[in-house]
Amino acid sequence: MSPVSSFAAPDAAQIAIDIERAFAEDLGSGDATAGLLPADARAHAALTCRDAAVIAGTAWFDACFRRLDPTVQIDWQVGDGDRVRPGTVICHLSGHARSLVTAERPALNFLQLLSATATVTADYVAAVAGTAVRVLDTRKTIPGLRLAQKYAVRCGGGHNQRMGLYDAILIKENHIIAAGSIAAAVQAARQLHPELPLEVEVENLDELAQALDAGTDRIMLDNFELAQMVEAVRYTAGRTPLEVSGNVDLGTIGEFARTGVDFISIGALTKHVRAVDLSLRLQLD
Repeated sequence: MSPVSSFAAPDAAQIAIDIERAFAEDLGSGDATAGLLPADARAHAALTCRDAAVIAGTAWFDACFRRLDPTVQIDWQVGDGDRVRPGTVICHLSGHARSLVTAERPALNFLQLLSATATVTADYVAAVAGTAVRVLDTRKTIPGLRLAQKYAVRCGGGHNQRMGLYDAILIKENHIIAAGSIAAAVQAARQLHPELPLEVEVENLDELAQALDAGTDRIMLDNFELAQMVEAVRYTAGRTPLEVSGNVDLGTIGEFARTGVDFISIGALTKHVRAVDLSLRLQLD
């Protein structure tokens, strides 16, 4: 399982899908309040970040405004992956006033969520500094926004695990129960999809030994105690990359990383996020 190691530009087609869904639920049949503004009024605005944050999602923000006003001018002072201090003006906008007020909420929703994901990820990445561990995300994402959140993880310095159920195999407890054993589950997976990376989740050292014998590409240590992680690293001796999952927070991740495991996956990167505080102030020209 080879995680993505950089935050390549987001896919424009996927962003368009995300934007249409956001406008469908917010705009509906039209903005009943924007009509208070003169049809030909123009305005400018400044976007301020009130939190310490790592910015992510500028392409989604831009797409929201340009869906309504292709001529809108957006002047970014920062880029995705940049860390900002509270009170930083991160961009200036100018365009038709009605378009600016109508697109504001969807645009901010994307930016505040994705920046939150990037910020949390950056905190976890900082906590393992000095080790070789890679911080991974999971499939515990907001429905419909997986690719966006996984992009934000990369902006924060993290790495993507599998995108979904289609691009890698992770054999978990229920798969093992259904197959009868770890060896049988691995054999069946190899026969069905020999081209896909294959990982096995284990819950104890005996299962670790079985997974190693079965010849998997990576092994996930699920809810191992610290001493068990140390023993797992010693026993594995570099034969297969090891991933830690479960009971990971900013207080434990440093200790886990120093055991010598290769990866630590954290659902909290994408599901336990607090939106970054953003403020867009508009002035008529």
